[in-house]
Amino acid sequence: MRFVSHHLPARRLQRLALCTGAALALLISPAAASPQLQNGSHGHDVLLLQQKLKSVGYHVGSLDGVFGADTERAVAEFQRDNKIRITGKVNNATWRALKTAKQRPWGSNVKPPQKKSPATYHRPASAPLAPNGRQILARYKVNSLLRSAKSYIGVPYSFGGDTPKAFDCSGYLQYVFAENGISIPRTADEQYKLGLRTRSTSELVPGDLVFFTTYAPGASHCGIYLGNNQFIHASSSRGVIIDTLTSSYWQSKYLGGKHIVQ
Repeated sequence: MRFVSHHLPARRLQRLALCTGAALALLISPAAASPQLQNGSHGHDVLLLQQKLKSVGYHVGSLDGVFGADTERAVAEFQRDNKIRITGKVNNATWRALKTAKQRPWGSNVKPPQKKSPATYHRPASAPLAPNGRQILARYKVNSLLRSAKSYIGVPYSFGGDTPKAFDCSGYLQYVFAENGISIPRTADEQYKLGLRTRSTSELVPGDLVFFTTYAPGASHCGIYLGNNQFIHASSSRGVIIDTLTSSYWQSKYLGGKHIVQ
């Protein structure tokens, strides 16, 4: 009896330690099919994902088991930092990397150091300026454009910024489009002249542009539509980030969308 009572607390502690770590290991084990998670997923698997991302220094918002915009952004940042194709969705490669992930040296509330010095950034070769009032983005280029856009998640905001050192909203769009061989104007109000105006958000498709009225009348802020009421943009407070058109703030500022996908 002494032998059993001596070891019982250790067993209990061992069982407690299995809570998150072993559950994550089970999800990633070869014998188990790793759950494929994406925006809109919910449940215990999402909660495990959020706990793991937070433990290694990524901001996921609330630990609520709901895969929303904050969790998608954290997944995209983790994929970027671990050289995994940036999708914002959790696949087998992402689970495997999470299993061995270590704390980011810069912590969860500090932006990662830039991998290049400002002098090494080269602006993509310029093309003829896209015409106003027309659809300018070929459908086959949409996925490439969105990958480019998401690869800069976390880059800080700076008024007048137009390189991956720092972006403002229209400088970010201009740079991403230039990477995909399309030259667009530099300012939000001029970019608003591109494409065909949509009557409602339901007519937007991924790759289209969205515009907002913020600090000045007319189009003063812009982003790229991702689908499911989400858009990516260079926020003045949070840098390049994914947000939702249905949030109370952006819904109140929404000016309209421009359909640019052919």
